[in-house]
Amino acid sequence: MSEPKTDTQSSARVTPMMEQYIEIKTANPDCLLFYRMGDFYELFFEDAEEASRALGITLTKRGKHLGADIPMCGVPIHAADDYLQKLIALGFRVAVCEQTEDPAEARKRGAKSVVRRDVIRLVTPGTLTEETLLEAGRPNFLAAVTRLKGAGESGDGHGRFGLSWIDISTGVFRVRESDFSTLAADLSRIEPREVILPDSLFTDEELGSFWRALPMATMPMPRAFFDTASAGERLSAYFGVASLEAFGAFSRAELAAAAAALAYVEKTQLGARPPLDPPSRETAGGTMIIDGATRANLELTRTLSGDRSGSLLSAIDRTVTGGGARLLAERLAAPLTDPAAIADRLDSVSRFVTDASLRDDIRTALKTAPDMPRALSRLSLDRGGPRDLAAIAGGLEAAAEIGRRLRKSKEAPSSELSTVSRDLGGAPDDLAAMLRAALAEDLPLLARDGGFVREGYRADLDEARALRSESRRVIADLQSRYAEETGVRSLKVRHNNVLGYFVEVTAGNADRLTTPPANERFIHRQTMANAMRFTTTELGELEAKIASAGERALAIETAVFAELAAAAVAESERIKRAARALAILDVSAGFATLAEAEGHSRPLVDDSLAFSIRGGRHPVVEQALRKRGEDPFVANDCALGPGENEDTGHIWLITGPNMAGKSTFLRQNALIAVMAQIGAYVPAVSAQIGVIDRLFSRVGAADDLARGRSTFMVEMIETAAILNQAGPRALVILDEIGRGTATFDGLSIAWAAIEHLHEVNRSRSLFATHYHELTVLAEKLPRLGNATVKVKEWKGDVVFLHEIVAGAADRSYGIQVARLAGLPASVIERARQVLAQLEEHERKSPADTLIDDLPLFSATRAPAQTQAGQGAANGSSAVEALLDEIEPDDLTPRAALDALYRLKAARKASDD
Repeated sequence: MSEPKTDTQSSARVTPMMEQYIEIKTANPDCLLFYRMGDFYELFFEDAEEASRALGITLTKRGKHLGADIPMCGVPIHAADDYLQKLIALGFRVAVCEQTEDPAEARKRGAKSVVRRDVIRLVTPGTLTEETLLEAGRPNFLAAVTRLKGAGESGDGHGRFGLSWIDISTGVFRVRESDFSTLAADLSRIEPREVILPDSLFTDEELGSFWRALPMATMPMPRAFFDTASAGERLSAYFGVASLEAFGAFSRAELAAAAAALAYVEKTQLGARPPLDPPSRETAGGTMIIDGATRANLELTRTLSGDRSGSLLSAIDRTVTGGGARLLAERLAAPLTDPAAIADRLDSVSRFVTDASLRDDIRTALKTAPDMPRALSRLSLDRGGPRDLAAIAGGLEAAAEIGRRLRKSKEAPSSELSTVSRDLGGAPDDLAAMLRAALAEDLPLLARDGGFVREGYRADLDEARALRSESRRVIADLQSRYAEETGVRSLKVRHNNVLGYFVEVTAGNADRLTTPPANERFIHRQTMANAMRFTTTELGELEAKIASAGERALAIETAVFAELAAAAVAESERIKRAARALAILDVSAGFATLAEAEGHSRPLVDDSLAFSIRGGRHPVVEQALRKRGEDPFVANDCALGPGENEDTGHIWLITGPNMAGKSTFLRQNALIAVMAQIGAYVPAVSAQIGVIDRLFSRVGAADDLARGRSTFMVEMIETAAILNQAGPRALVILDEIGRGTATFDGLSIAWAAIEHLHEVNRSRSLFATHYHELTVLAEKLPRLGNATVKVKEWKGDVVFLHEIVAGAADRSYGIQVARLAGLPASVIERARQVLAQLEEHERKSPADTLIDDLPLFSATRAPAQTQAGQGAANGSSAVEALLDEIEPDDLTPRAALDALYRLKAARKASDD
C-alpha cells in the first residue's frame, strides 16, 4: 500500500487508533494487515481495497486521513479462517494483529488511550498450520532457493543451487543441491506453496523470467537470509547441537538454503518453534527425475484441466488417513531408483496381499487414527486446542493397537515393516493414557471455551465447577447445615447486591445466633424490623469463591491444557515416528487393497535395461470404463528392453488412427513404470522393468500464450529437453512430434528426432505418429520396430479394436473418424475426393525412396568443436574445408595424390 505520511504534522491529524494502525502497517509493508477491533478484523487504505476485491466484500470508509476518506473493510473474527483461506489461495500474505490487553486496562490510562495491539503471526501460503486452511492429503511446503557461483561451482553458467523445503504442519525438513537443468523438475516434484529466494536472484537478468513464471507464490528476501557464513550456526542453534555433522554432510548451498527457510519460519511465527525434523539431505540420482511438462502430460497428480479427480493419484489412492495420503503423494512425486529399496516396499505390499485378515484389521484401526503430526505442530505453536490433544491420544492408541496386531503375526516382516513395528512399539503409551484420563468426551474447539477437562481429574477444578454451576445446591446444603446446628428451622441464606450472601432469621430467633457459642461463629450484619441478618467466615469465603468460580475454573483448565500440551510436545520425536509408521502402513495396505480390487501384479524392478510389460492396462482409463459400464479395457504388451548381445533399449514407432488408443498405450506404459518404482503393484499380468532414472513425456498439445509461445513452440521446447537430456536409462514417450507445423517440416523434424533417439540418446522409447513415411526407418535402424493399433472397417465405418500389434498402419482413417465426429456429409465426400488425388500423387513419389538418400551417420552427434582456423566461421570441419578447395577436373594424378594425403592428415588431426 502507499503508506500515509507519518511525520509530526500528519500524525497530529490522525486519531490515536489510526496512528497505531499506521505504525504497525509500516512494520509489515508486504502483508495485508488484519487489525483486531472488537469482534472484527478491519483493513484500511489500500489493504482494504485489495481485500474487498479479492474477497468480494463491501468496501466502506471510516473517518479521514490528510483530508481524504479512509477506505475500510472488515471480516468477523468467527469467520476469519474462511477469508484467510481465500486470500492465501490468491497468494496474499496476512499479518494478524490482535489486542494484547483488556480494553478496561486501556481506559484506566485515559479516555484517549488505545488498546495495545501487536502482530502475533504472519500467515503466508507456505507456513499454514490450521486444519481449515490445509488439505489433509497434501503437504504444505515452504521452499528456499539460493545460488552459489565461483570457483569449483557448476560450469553451466548458472552456478550451483541450494534447495530446501519445510512443512511446518508436519515437521518435514529436507535439502538438496541442484543445477539449473534439474531445479525446475525439483520444484515441480515438491510443489511448494511458497518459494523464497534472494532478491538479487529474483531480479537476475537471465533467470528473472523463470522465477516470475513459477505457479506458486514467490517471495524475494534480503541477501542476509541466505548468508553462508552464519548458516551452520543458525541451524545448530535451532536444533540444540554443537555440530550438524550428526545430521550428515551438507554443501554450502544446501546450508544456506536450509538456514534461510528456517529464518523465514522464525520470522513468520514470531519466534515460536515448530517441532521440525533435523534437515535430511536428498542425494542426486536417488529418485526418478520427472520434469514439470511430463508430470502434466501424464496427469500424475492432477488432470490437464487442474482436477485431482481423473489423475493417477486419485486412481491409486486407497489410503484412509491424512498422513497416508500425504506419503502416497510424496512417493508418487519421487519414484525410487534403488531396486533394493523398491523391493522392500513391494515386500510390505505383498505381506498385505497374502494376509487379508491382517490388512483388514490394520485398515480398520487406521480409520480411527487422527492426524497426529499436524495436531502436534499446532500445539507447539500455541495454536492448538483440546481436540488436538485428543488427536494425539487417538493416534497413539491406534498405534498401540496396530503394533500389537503386527507382533501377533508369525510371518517374517519386510525390512520396512520391521522398522514400522519398532517405531510403533516406541510410541509413548503413557502419554495417551494421561491425555485420555484428563480429557472429557465432548471437546470444544478452543481451550478458552473451557469444559474439556474430565470430571475427577482435578479436585480444585471440580470444586470450582461445583461453585460455578451448582451454587444453588451448595447454598442450600449450607442453609440446611446452619439450621440444624442452630436449631432454627426457619433460617435462610439469602443474597442481595449490597450485602452479598447473608444468613437471615426472624427477630424471635435472633438470640440463638447472638448468644454463646453461636455468636462466635455468626457475625451480625444488619437488624431489620422483623428479622436479623448475619454472616460467617465460611459464608464470606464461599461468596468469594462463587464470585470467581468461573474465572478460577477456566484458569485451572487453561493450566491443565498447557501441561498436557507441553507433555505432548516433549514427546514430539516418538509421536512423529509413530505417525510415519502409520502412514507407511496405510500406503502399503492401500496398495494391497488396490491390487486385489483391480487385479494388479507384483513387478520385478532390477538394474537391467529391461522393459517387458505383458497384458498392461491404463489404471485410470480402466477404472473409468468400468464406472461407466463400458466394455473392458483391452490389455497390451510392450517390450522395449535390449535383445541378445545388445546394450541399449528399443524404440517402438506406433501408427494408427486417432481414437484408436495410441496415446493411451503410451501413457499406460509410463504410468506402469512410475507405479512400479514407487513400490506398488501394477496393472499388468507381469512386468519387468530395468530402473528408469529419467522419465520424459511429450503427449498432447498446449500453448503458453502468457509467455508468447505457440503450441508448436511449446512442443519443440519440450522435445528439445528430451533430446538434450535423455540417456540409456531414460524412458521417453513422444506423441505426434511435428504435427504443429507444415507437413514436410513436421515430418523432417520427427524423422531427425527418431534418428537422434536411436543413435545418440539410445533410450527406451515409444513414438506415436501419423507420418506413415517414418515406418521405413525400421529397415535401417536395427533397434526400431513398427507397431500399430488394429482397426476393422465395417460397412464404411471404422471399429477400433485397441490392440497393439507388430506392423505399420497403411492409412489413418481420419475421414472415418471425422464422420463419427459428425462432420457434414458434404464435407466428408469432398474430403474423400481430395484424399484420392493426394494418394495418387503419393504412389508416383513413394516416401520410402527417401531412406536411400539420407545417410545414417548424419544422426550421430557432431564434434563439439572445429579445428581452429579451419572452417570455424561456418561450422565446417577441416576435411570439408579442404574438399571445398579441390577442383577435380584441374588436378593432375600427382596433385590428386597430394590432395588425398592432405585429406588423410586433416582427418587424423581431427580425430586426435
